[in-house]
Amino acid sequence: MSGTTVLIAMAGMFISGNSLFSTIGLGTMIVVLAAMVGSLTVLPALLHRLGDNVDRGRIPILRSRVRDDGPWGRFIGGVLRRPLLAVTLSGGALLLLALPASTMHTKLPNFTDFPRDMKIVRTYDRIQHAFPGSQTPAQVVVKAPNVRTPELLRAYRLFRERALATHQLFAPFTVNVNPAGTVARIDFAIAGNGDNAASVSALHTLRETVIPPIAASLPGVEVAVTGTTAGMYDFNQQMKHRLPWVYLFVLGLAFVLLLVTFRSLVIAATAVALNLLSVGAAYGILVAVFQHGWLAGVFGFQANGAIVSWIPLFLFVVLFGLSMDYHVFILSRIKELRDEGCSTDDAIELAITRTAGTVTSAAVIMVAVFGLFATVSLIMMQQMGFGLAVAVLIDATVVRAVLLPSTMKLLGERNWYLPRRLEWLPSLAPESERRPPRSGTAVPTG
Repeated sequence: MSGTTVLIAMAGMFISGNSLFSTIGLGTMIVVLAAMVGSLTVLPALLHRLGDNVDRGRIPILRSRVRDDGPWGRFIGGVLRRPLLAVTLSGGALLLLALPASTMHTKLPNFTDFPRDMKIVRTYDRIQHAFPGSQTPAQVVVKAPNVRTPELLRAYRLFRERALATHQLFAPFTVNVNPAGTVARIDFAIAGNGDNAASVSALHTLRETVIPPIAASLPGVEVAVTGTTAGMYDFNQQMKHRLPWVYLFVLGLAFVLLLVTFRSLVIAATAVALNLLSVGAAYGILVAVFQHGWLAGVFGFQANGAIVSWIPLFLFVVLFGLSMDYHVFILSRIKELRDEGCSTDDAIELAITRTAGTVTSAAVIMVAVFGLFATVSLIMMQQMGFGLAVAVLIDATVVRAVLLPSTMKLLGERNWYLPRRLEWLPSLAPESERRPPRSGTAVPTG
């Protein structure tokens, strides 16, 4: 089930409508599926073959196991003694961190986002200063049975006049025609640096003011606008429009899967809510550092006033898949202990204490790997690596060690609430987990 939640998260990339995301999603799903098959076939067979030899070669200093009364046990115990305070402080902190996300501005990286000490960037700046707009041309593509007719030639001249009159589109206007004479491309300069407000305004003027009257007088002719600014703007808009559908798809399927697995409406709802909270906090920190420039110098990052267009969607599906992976791991341990006769409060404390080392170790590895991307000079890699590293760190510490246990403690037995009208739902739990709890069963503490 844990692997299936990761597959669901990655499948959300297909909703983006972008072939690049679809390719990334498919490749990731193949890897995850292979890992799932291997963990249920090769790994058990290998462990069975090794038997007790699996413990050979253990490092002496690392032989100690997690104790229920150790540091993690004392920390979780403190959280559970004051659950309302823990929920208020941790939840409030995450909501505060998420606030900057409300001002998120996205765009695709341009030459202006490369490190300023690169020779190619300095050359770009000099050419852009001497010939404004020449480095970010716009292109109008015309398709017709014959693009050299007198009507179209007059339309080209009229287009040039209307474009120059806007003072946002500049000469020279060059017309290139394909050998078949069916497609013409008009190149010209556009205001701004290609991705700023001036360029976007010029693009809107071109599409909404300059072209429509001319195109309306040319029946059977197709007209389209492309170029650096148009490509960035259209991609950005596509990501904005598709992102809510990705959220709905991933969250909806994950909710249903958790509901069927744990047979609890509350467990499924809180799992989705906690994941959204950690994603929101990661978004907020990302915006604060890279868009507003807070502490960017401390980390050695370049702030360009925007977040790369594909980062929010990519960050959401990857983080949701990873966080749900060990969220299910923790919840499974809680449910196992409860099914063995443990009270919900004791099951929460014991399960989170005993899984804390595993979750923390996995988080440290992921933070280290993602952190390496943040050391690359490209701003898109910095944002991706930093965003994922921060998100995993928050999720594995604040959410799993504080917010999850305190929330479940406050809910108590209501964690397992399932309305009678939903009792017909099938269960994905193993047969042993479907048996009623054995009252009075002793629960091991060591």
